[in-house]
Amino acid sequence: MTTAEAVSSPVAAAGAVRFLGDEGAYWRLRIKGAALVVVTLGIYRFWLATDVRRYLWSSTEIAGDTLEYNGLATELLIGFLFAIAILVPLYMVFALVALELDIVAVTPALIGFALLLLLGEYALYRARRYRLTRTVFRGLRFDQHGSPWRYALYALVCWGIVIVTLGLAYPWTQAFIERFKMRHTSYGDLQGRFEGRGLSLFWRGLPIWLLVVGVPLFAIGGMARLIDWTMLGNELAASQGDGDSMNTLIKNNPQLAEAIGIVIAAFSASVLVGVLLYPVFQAVKLRWWISGLRFGAVAVTSRLRIRQVYRVYLRLLLYLFLLSLLASIMGGMTVAVVLGIVGLAHNATLTQVTIGAMSLLLYVVFMIGSSTVYQVIVAAGLWRLGAQTAALSGEAALDGVRATGTASSALGEGLADALGVGSI
Repeated sequence: MTTAEAVSSPVAAAGAVRFLGDEGAYWRLRIKGAALVVVTLGIYRFWLATDVRRYLWSSTEIAGDTLEYNGLATELLIGFLFAIAILVPLYMVFALVALELDIVAVTPALIGFALLLLLGEYALYRARRYRLTRTVFRGLRFDQHGSPWRYALYALVCWGIVIVTLGLAYPWTQAFIERFKMRHTSYGDLQGRFEGRGLSLFWRGLPIWLLVVGVPLFAIGGMARLIDWTMLGNELAASQGDGDSMNTLIKNNPQLAEAIGIVIAAFSASVLVGVLLYPVFQAVKLRWWISGLRFGAVAVTSRLRIRQVYRVYLRLLLYLFLLSLLASIMGGMTVAVVLGIVGLAHNATLTQVTIGAMSLLLYVVFMIGSSTVYQVIVAAGLWRLGAQTAALSGEAALDGVRATGTASSALGEGLADALGVGSI
């Protein structure tokens, strides 16, 4: 059965995963939510997040039954307030330490940054636990256990390894992190695990790495061979950083100018190729992740195609272009009318204040509109693709699952929201 047939069929086939939601309804939910977030100065976002999850969960059907999200917006709000109560004193301690030690705040800033990274990973794990314990399937909840601090330390070490290896170690670190999360995840008494291998993701992602990272590295290597470093060092010492001397240095060393040009061109090409191939990376990673999920005898496979993800991002570009065009037209007309009215007062100060206020308002509206477009087209679009291209095997094991686990607090969600690392 094809994906289109599975979606249109009134009865799900055994092992089928379907997405039943209507994009028009989701647009209305998101637009209404964005407007209320603005009116309530951000407070409504907890209710919006809850509505979004209920829509996505209830629209996802697995082997004939849909998921259910039973979290509450008030839980998210209380978790956020608790997180603020933790973070504000922490920020104050960092500031006081910097002032007391009378230093340029480099060391406290680095320590603070490391602690915030650790807290961010801790929050992500706790937020995942909250979402899983609020996710119900066939009357039974999912669960997550394990130490969030251990996860946070593992995640920071993995990111350090990724940075040191210029991304080459990413597949193995990602597989390690996913194994940790799934090893501590369960559906009732059905234990989860992750069987995706880092090596398979490495081979699929290696061509992307060679084009995005390998090209600049090759250019730097070529630059190193072009330049006489001994002579350059002597001339740099003689110039002592003077601007005119540096210009003379470049004129006297055409190889240096050529090498700089090669590096700039290579990095520009790397950025362009990275943007063009990002959907490929998303498709490869998402398919690898879905196909590695296991719950006891239940295995998930994905038929996701790269072209499907490209369509999502092309739609994003089209909608952002239309939004920019509409914002320019409406913004220009609004500014012209308002300035025409204000201009009757012949007050220069009032005109400047009005221009500033209108610019800020248009910026806020455009950013919220762009975020809404992204959430509908990309975030929900990838969710829909992931569901429509997934299939189960061994789903008979779902029939004998027994309930375990308890609901988790929303503190992790609050921390993730306060630190800006939250997600659906």
